[in-house]
Amino acid sequence: MPTSRNDVFDALVKECDISFESEFLPGANYTIAVRHGAEIHISSQLPRANGKLIVSGHVGQEVSIEQGKFAATVTALRLLGILRQSIGCLSKVRHLLKMNVYVQSAPGFCQQSEVADGASEVFYKVFGEAGTHARTSLGVSQLSKNGAVAIDLIAIIEDV
Repeated sequence: MPTSRNDVFDALVKECDISFESEFLPGANYTIAVRHGAEIHISSQLPRANGKLIVSGHVGQEVSIEQGKFAATVTALRLLGILRQSIGCLSKVRHLLKMNVYVQSAPGFCQQSEVADGASEVFYKVFGEAGTHARTSLGVSQLSKNGAVAIDLIAIIEDV
C-alpha cells in the first residue's frame, strides 16, 4: 500500500494505465507553472497522457459522464505531475486552494460538477485533507484541441 504522496500519485497513474512524458513543457510562449511566494499556479491542462489527448469531444454527446470524469482524473494527475516537476516532491504541498474545471459540454448538459469530481477525488486520495479545495466547474462550448475537459490549479507549498 503506497504511503507517501508521491507513491499514491504513482499508483494512481499506474491504475489508470497511463504515462506522462518525462518532462512537462508548455505548448507555446507561456510557462506551465508560476510560483509567487508560497502559491504556485499551474496552467490549464487537457487530458493528455500516453503522448496524446485521450478524451476528446463534448460531454453529454459523444463523451459520457464516466468518460468525462476519467478525463478529469487524468487531467488532475497531469497537474500533479507538473506540480511535482516544479517543486521536486508532492510532500512539499501544504494545501490545494482552488481548481477551475472547464467541461466541453453538449447543449443542455448540466452535470459539470459530476465530471469535476474525477479531479477532486484524485486530489483527496493524494493529499487527504490538504487536498480539499475550492472549485469552479463550468460548461463551455469548445475547448482547445477538442479536449473534453481543461483544468487549472492553485496550491500552497512549503517555503523552500
